[in-house]
Amino acid sequence: MKLLSTLVLALVSIVSASHNVSNGCISFSVSSGTGCAWMCQYCQDNLKTTNYYFTDNVCKYQPGGCVGNPIAGKQYTCCSNSQEL
Repeated sequence: MKLLSTLVLALVSIVSASHNVSNGCISFSVSSGTGCAWMCQYCQDNLKTTNYYFTDNVCKYQPGGCVGNPIAGKQYTCCSNSQEL
């Protein structure tokens, strides 16, 4: 049941996504209730690196995890710091 609820949350969390990993960045917007923990995991999974940043600094790592205050419907972009894409 937990897996099903996680999958449903993942499906409703992204409103839209634009993947252009060839330039080392992905852009997406999220729905209400989506936090930075999910956004950081999404960037890590899609950029295939833990070495990335948000262009507007919406989410940042602090002791305890990824924190910030994303706004539903706003476009966010994360880019890899790595040269290996």
